[in-house]
Amino acid sequence: MSMLHMTRVAVGCPDYAALAARISDRAERGEVRLTTRFRPKRADELIGGYLHFIVRHLIVGRVRILRFDDRSDGRVDIVCAARLERVHPQPKRAHQGWRYMAEGDAPRPAGDDSGIADLPPELYRELAELSLI
Repeated sequence: MSMLHMTRVAVGCPDYAALAARISDRAERGEVRLTTRFRPKRADELIGGYLHFIVRHLIVGRVRILRFDDRSDGRVDIVCAARLERVHPQPKRAHQGWRYMAEGDAPRPAGDDSGIADLPPELYRELAELSLI
């Protein structure tokens, strides 16, 4: 069975560094909690998958989803590992809340030394539109 992932906009983060700082600041005992209004219907399929973050219309990083915890105010915490991983930037339109993403649609981790993941979003977008990357 293929893994299921989620996407979410990193509101207020202008770049990957700001997202990394936000995750680091909110980390507690190796976990970070992100609040959402509703528990995903496919929550069981998401555990072990990744929550991918969209910054300036590009998916730039991800954290592993550990579990979903109910809160006393009726909301739900998406509990993730506090280790943000950089991915190869992938264009993605902004949206409200979160969206599901199939394994085949998820960006690859930026484990190579090509430097592509470090490009500014505007330059990456232009090169991708020209089919150069």
